[in-house]
Order: sequence, then C-alpha cells, then structure tokens
Amino acid sequence: MKIALDPYMHRQLSLPELCRKTAELGYRHIELSPRADLLQWWAMPRANGARLAGFKQAMREHGVSLATLQPMYRWSSPFEDERQAAMKYWKRAIDIAVELECDTLISEFGRGAAPERSLGMGAGINTPEQCEAAFWRSMDELLPIFEREGLQLSIEPHPEDWIETFQPALDIVQVIGSPNVKLSYIAPHTFYYGEDMAAMLRAAAPVLAHVRVADTFNHKASSGLRYIVNPPGANVRVHQHLDIGQGEIDWDVFFATLAEIGFDGVLSSCVFAWEERADESSRFMLREMQRYLDKHAQQK
Repeated sequence: MKIALDPYMHRQLSLPELCRKTAELGYRHIELSPRADLLQWWAMPRANGARLAGFKQAMREHGVSLATLQPMYRWSSPFEDERQAAMKYWKRAIDIAVELECDTLISEFGRGAAPERSLGMGAGINTPEQCEAAFWRSMDELLPIFEREGLQLSIEPHPEDWIETFQPALDIVQVIGSPNVKLSYIAPHTFYYGEDMAAMLRAAAPVLAHVRVADTFNHKASSGLRYIVNPPGANVRVHQHLDIGQGEIDWDVFFATLAEIGFDGVLSSCVFAWEERADESSRFMLREMQRYLDKHAQQK
C-alpha cells in the first residue's frame, strides 16, 4: 500500500519545494491534484521539459515518488469542441505521467460542459445521458492509450457530476472491463455515495485502486442540521474534507473493511480545511491512518 499526501494545502510551494515538504512531513508518496504549474484545471497542462526535469530531480533527492496524478478535463462534455480539447489535454497529461514515472492517474467522471455554456441551452444539454454518451466516446479514444502505456486510470463519482452515487460508478467501471480502469473511493463523499459504507467498499473490492481519506459531516442525518444553506432547498453539494475525527465517518468500520478486502492500492490524506495548520494536519493524518491500519491489520 502507498500512503500519499495530497499537498493542496501546500500548493503555494514550487514543485521541488513540495518534494522537500512531503518528506519533511513523513510521507514517501505524493498525490498531485491539479495545480497551475503542472496540470491546470480544465486547460492544457502547463509543465514544460525543464520543470518536469526539476521535479524528477527533487523527488530523487528527497526520496519521494509520485503515487498519482489528477487530470481534470471536460471529457464528458456534450459539446464536441470541449470534449475534443479535453482529449488533447488528456493525451498530454498521459505523456507527463510517463515522463514522471507515475503509473496511476485519477479523475472524476466529469461535470459535463462548462457552466456558462450549458445555461439556457434547453433540457437536452448537459443531462446525465448526454454526458454519459460523451464519456463513452472519450473512453473509446483513451483506453487504448492507457493499455498501451501500461497506466492505470482510477475514476471517482463526485458530488455535482453526472454520476454522484457509488453503484452506477462501479457498474460503469465493471462494464469497461479493462484491468487498466479502476475505481476510487473518496471517504468525504461517503454520504453522497450511498447508505452502507462497508457494503460499498466490499462490492468495489475487485476494482478498488485508490482511496482518499478525510472526514465529513453527514448531510443526510435526521438528528439536526449539520450546516445551513440559504435560500433553504438551494441545489448545492456541501461536504467537507476534515481531519479524521472531526466529522461523522465511522473510521473503525472504514479501516476494518479495507483490511477485510485486502486493499493494497493508494491511500491518500486529502484534507483541505486547515490551510493555517497544514503541516500539523498532514502529520496528524499520517499518524492516524497508520494507527488505524495497524489496529485493523492485527484484528484481521
């Protein structure tokens, strides 16, 4: 198992400084979410040859490696010009992953078209069905590249995507049926995914390659408000990425189930909430993840 740090809270650091910080915090693997100097959100990757070479050198110097890269492009857009642009960006991101010796890319099923394009375009634009059709066109184009390069793609359902719940995401990955396409489980999205966390993890076991760890509140709980949204009933997707213990995930169930299914993929700390105490939070998360892993490995 690779225990990785998503260093979003340290994104102000350069890529070489990020390697130093990751090692200083006790991690040996990086989960690199989008950042402006490498894989920019929704746009062509910004990394050039010199920047990649400097990043590789810094990883070697500090004894860290890149566990995952996260491209985020509009590959499920019903607008073909957006989808084709996303294909161009994806192919460059794959080249970067190969250059950086990173064998796993993680992404979302996609939120469809850019919001400003989907507004006022009629009921047939940006529906889940339109987005799914675009997704399959993109997979037809990308899957042979992943298989040729020996790379793994792990996909997650996400609040506000055309797939928000876990079972449809699992179904699609299983329908793709390639050993190069896997599924991610994002713990802070648990209460959007479904009702039974352990059952979802067990069902996903054959294709589960990547798990993100952070706590969150149960927005569906009937015992009182967890947050307030104005106006009431507004169509928003609220969740948190908190330190373990600050929300309502049952971490003993979570880690016991990972031990039960023999999970051996990438396990990443994915906390975004505490930029003013980013170092403390990152160290705490590493200690807690290792404590739970050790506890449930002994009990297995």
